Amino acid sequence: MRLRKMGLVMAVMLAPTAQADEGMWMPSQLPGIGGPLHAAGFQGNPADLADLTRAPLNAVVKVGGATGAFVSDEGLVLTNHHVAFGVIQYNSNAQRNLIEQGYVAASRGEELPANPDFRLRVTVGFDQVTEQVLANARGKTGRAYYDAVDAASKALVAACEREDGMRCSVANMFYGRDFYLVKQLELRDVRLVYAPPRAIGNYGDEVDNFMWPRHSGDFTVLRAYVGPDGKPADYSKDNRPYTPPAHLQIARDGVSEGDYVMLAGYPGITYRHRSAAEFADQVQWRLPASVAAMKALQDVIEEAGKADAQAKIRYASQLQSLKNGIKRFSGELDGLKRSNAVAVRQRDEAAMLAWLGKQADARTLRPQIDAAMAEIAAGNAGRERDLLLGLAQSQTQLLRSALRLQRLAHERGKPDAERENGYQQRDEELIAGGLRQVQRRYDPVVEKRLLAVLLGRYQQLPEAQRLAEFDTAFGRTPAELATALDRVYAVTRLGDEAQRLHWLEATPTELARSDDALLALAAKLQPALLCLDDERKAREGELLRLRPAYMQALIAYREQQGRAVYPDANSTLRVSYGKVTPLAARDAVAYAPLTSTAGIVEKNTGEAPFDAPTPLLKAIAKGDYAGYLDPKSGTMPVNFLSNLDTTGGNSGSPVLNAKGELVGLNFDSNWEAVSASWMFDPRYKRAIHVDLRYMRWLMDKVYPAPWLLQELGVPAR
Repeated sequence: MRLRKMGLVMAVMLAPTAQADEGMWMPSQLPGIGGPLHAAGFQGNPADLADLTRAPLNAVVKVGGATGAFVSDEGLVLTNHHVAFGVIQYNSNAQRNLIEQGYVAASRGEELPANPDFRLRVTVGFDQVTEQVLANARGKTGRAYYDAVDAASKALVAACEREDGMRCSVANMFYGRDFYLVKQLELRDVRLVYAPPRAIGNYGDEVDNFMWPRHSGDFTVLRAYVGPDGKPADYSKDNRPYTPPAHLQIARDGVSEGDYVMLAGYPGITYRHRSAAEFADQVQWRLPASVAAMKALQDVIEEAGKADAQAKIRYASQLQSLKNGIKRFSGELDGLKRSNAVAVRQRDEAAMLAWLGKQADARTLRPQIDAAMAEIAAGNAGRERDLLLGLAQSQTQLLRSALRLQRLAHERGKPDAERENGYQQRDEELIAGGLRQVQRRYDPVVEKRLLAVLLGRYQQLPEAQRLAEFDTAFGRTPAELATALDRVYAVTRLGDEAQRLHWLEATPTELARSDDALLALAAKLQPALLCLDDERKAREGELLRLRPAYMQALIAYREQQGRAVYPDANSTLRVSYGKVTPLAARDAVAYAPLTSTAGIVEKNTGEAPFDAPTPLLKAIAKGDYAGYLDPKSGTMPVNFLSNLDTTGGNSGSPVLNAKGELVGLNFDSNWEAVSASWMFDPRYKRAIHVDLRYMRWLMDKVYPAPWLLQELGVPAR
């Protein structure tokens, strides 16, 4: 078979040779791995899993940037505490700190609205559109190739979104080989129903993050609402609960070591099919540099929070995200080194290229592969600058708002189909939602300090990475930077919500005439950012054109090795399966796969992050566990381990037993396997889940919500 004839069909053919614990499978691939699924213990029909618009997969939803699942026919959604942390923080203040206290809505009327840009998406369509996307791209290169793919994708999305309430996207599989149109119902009214206190939902915080054993009740219950007409709508007291197409059933019994489990979710991004050079860059520069920059931002926020309780609450969600990212990147670096990933990938790639040299299509594919490698190397020239400027935009509130307003004004001068992704008419509602919540997540002193750290590092970059517009705006020394920031933030009116929303509706001409200092600053910076954007698109266009040759060779090489082939994760629905599995972490260190409430007491110090709440400690001491105990160990389970294949974005993913019943909620990976986004090592890869027996017990005996348990189909004991 010639290599160019191989595609996704071959990936399905290869699937039966995969290990049961490896693979983030597209639902359409699951019938092809029916044998391994049943051998692992699955009791259902794999064909029922092939269509993500049918039960049970249509109960699995995208929540924010992660995953959740419908668990009642009245719109209840179960996800992680940390996934919904922004919702909890948004509803908190110094007088009512729901982060610390937790929240239990006693009635539908007491359910609290999420932050305005929080979204829940239900996938209702997933269709291959490769030919439509690539039809006008063939024969083009660089920016022209990018623009052709972008235009075709936008046209498909625009046609898809003519149906009211839909949010659509085009997903790239195998790095430009295949494309799929994803159609999702977007629900805008999501409300907080039940959240445990921080000392349960985030017990152990960063000390325990990515560690095993864990004792975290990392869950939150939300509810999705629609308008009186049953269609997606903004928050209103007149809205009614959404009726999902299906919902998962919570199991009465739990799982034990060796039991089959399966997970469905929306994993973010994996890089397992990247080149050896990209593996090396990740280990040798990107991870260390990212950790260093993020730690500096963490220090700023933590120091500010010591002196200002309100600032501590306003930046709680951002701080949590930073700490999680730092721990994750540090673990990824440690894991990639432990698995000798760079050397392993280099040997594997060298063997693949040597094999390719003997194949009929080598003359066609090898030049494209070499060109892709050169493009990747060239893209590293500005990596330090790009990291710092990216953080300056993502880790600020007012500066980010000013830049978004100026970019939106710039894009409004184009036909909608030609606007930049994120700035089309379809995006303006989300932009408005982000602008409406700024003041609840912003403090001028903290933002200036964050920018001083990032732009101070930028000032130290070599001349080749500097931008004239940024040097003019912020100066070349720390003193000049401090003066510039003080001057702008002292007079800007962007801290006022009404003013932000006014500028959102202003015409480009009106915005250009604004005398606001921060808006004027953003206008001066915009030409440099647009230039960087153009360079990025040209580079991405070339890689979209060239990477398929690399993937074509890699897929064929994997076939002759008898190895699994599945697309790298890209925020589309995937399924993994395996078993409840212990962990041999290193020499003479082995872990059992279930933890219990006894471990909560053992860890408890009375001080954060091991400050178990008094009601929980009293309930543990009382030992009223009837109906919730693990029959094999006789203990009250809290968390469990599996060898399921997961990564970022799988937070909140439902974990099902062999019957398809909900037994757990994914929330973390172990330290030894954080690097699995790049390299899967079956010796160490484990996923960490909340045992739903613990959730049910908390909702029954500790922070009671019997009406909620009744709706969940597992009434209080």
